[in-house]
Amino acid sequence: MQGNNKASAFILGAFLAFGLSVFGYMLGNTAIKFKEYERSVTVKGLSEQEHKADIVIWPIQFTVADNNLEQLYGSIEISSDQINAFLVKNGISVDEITFSAPAITDKSAQQYGNNARAEFRYTALQTVTVYSKNIDTIRKVMGKLSELGKKGIVFTVDNYQSRVEYIFTRLSQVKPGMVEEATQKAREIALKFAADSKSRLGKIKRASQGQFSIKSRDKNNPHIKKVRVVSTVEYYLSD
Repeated sequence: MQGNNKASAFILGAFLAFGLSVFGYMLGNTAIKFKEYERSVTVKGLSEQEHKADIVIWPIQFTVADNNLEQLYGSIEISSDQINAFLVKNGISVDEITFSAPAITDKSAQQYGNNARAEFRYTALQTVTVYSKNIDTIRKVMGKLSELGKKGIVFTVDNYQSRVEYIFTRLSQVKPGMVEEATQKAREIALKFAADSKSRLGKIKRASQGQFSIKSRDKNNPHIKKVRVVSTVEYYLSD
């Protein structure tokens, strides 16, 4: 009877040892696989394109000076009419032209005790704004503005408020293709890294898309916009 108990205990111990060894193997194999899946590479892909702007906002500013307020307003009206006629003559629609209220300055009220009197008491700053989608037409007209200068209109330049603004509005149209291109370039880089490290490229672990940036190509061509995006992708690696 005692011999049977010893045999049973031996068999039970053998089964336990076998089970523990199998469990240890499975656990070790799982750990190895998990460790493999922990290996990854993070790469960046760039997509950059150039597009023409869709809208141009062109503020045309000029100044008028006079000692008589009524004559000042008359001069503003004459110059505004000349600018409007010039723009329409050169292919700009009336609907694309707007006139703001003139900003009048009374210099006699700004002397603050200074005895030096200004030559003209009143000065006015008038802004005529062109808002158009016809970029090429507007740029050609800009080059002809000196014709109005010869008629005595004094334009304000190098002023922040008189800067021409070009706007690109088709980002939603180009965005999907650019994201796809950036992701594809990131994958190409990852494949090269995997090949160099004698690894295989796995699935995407995580990915993030950077913000789109829209900038002028250069200061001489502000109507050409450079659109840029960078995608960051992390891939699994395996042997």
